[in-house]
Amino acid sequence: QVQLVESGGGLVQAGGSLRLSCAASGLTFSRYRMGWFRQAPGNEREFVAFISQTADTYYADSVKGRFTISRDNAKNTVYLQMNNLKPEDTAVYYCAADRGGAVMNHRLYDYWGQGTQVTVSS
Repeated sequence: QVQLVESGGGLVQAGGSLRLSCAASGLTFSRYRMGWFRQAPGNEREFVAFISQTADTYYADSVKGRFTISRDNAKNTVYLQMNNLKPEDTAVYYCAADRGGAVMNHRLYDYWGQGTQVTVSS
């Protein structure tokens, strides 16, 4: 059974940093491309960052230069380092896994974690 478990969320002041982790099990992690998405109340799920099996990365314009996605295949874990956080980054953050061609489209991802709350105060 595939499981993705996010951790590292919390409350931080604007300008602060958080590092999210997503631990995967039940799949051959190195074969999956991984994405981070977020969803604020009343909003659609929004693409944040993507990393391919070969560690190519892609970011939403809103987080480019502030967030960094990385992966450690030995630990079956994907990370999202978030710096210079802004109140508009407040959301539940989800990681997702896909074997196919998904990048920004959340509907194409196969597996999802339960999410971790990030709250940025002004």
